[in-house]
Amino acid sequence: MSSNERVWPAADAHDELRLLTEFLTFLRLTAVSKVEGLSWEDAAATPIPTSPVVSALGVLRHLTAVERWWLSIEAGGVELPSLWGADADASWLLHEGDTVESVIAEYRAEWERSDSALKGLGPDDRTRGDHDGNGRTVRWVLAHLVQETGRHVGHLDFLRELADGEKGE
Repeated sequence: MSSNERVWPAADAHDELRLLTEFLTFLRLTAVSKVEGLSWEDAAATPIPTSPVVSALGVLRHLTAVERWWLSIEAGGVELPSLWGADADASWLLHEGDTVESVIAEYRAEWERSDSALKGLGPDDRTRGDHDGNGRTVRWVLAHLVQETGRHVGHLDFLRELADGEKGE
């Protein structure tokens, strides 16, 4: 998944899992495009006074944790450490040594891990992790990821515009 070319899923799609995955991929690439080209200062800035951990890079870091938990651990049942941290804000925090490029690379690496975890699963399959006993389907998890990623892409729209005026697509 090294391409940055966003492609809309086919309008006449019949494969539900593929459709959800393609929309997720479209949103992932949109998220990355909102951060690429920003300086460290702009990408790490937290311009919203009521949300002091929300930066463009923080959004990507959070989305990496979301992907890890929901797709690899919950849906795929892969034994990996959670990236959530000790409190609700921990997944948004930047780490010593982070760069714009390294945070994007970690997010992209998580996509590949997620895709591998979902191999062989269908939309009606129950999640393999089922950590809370809710017996969610893969369909539910992917729909959740599409809405979660889309919501945070909206945040990235504003963060990018506040950083350098770019509005993008």
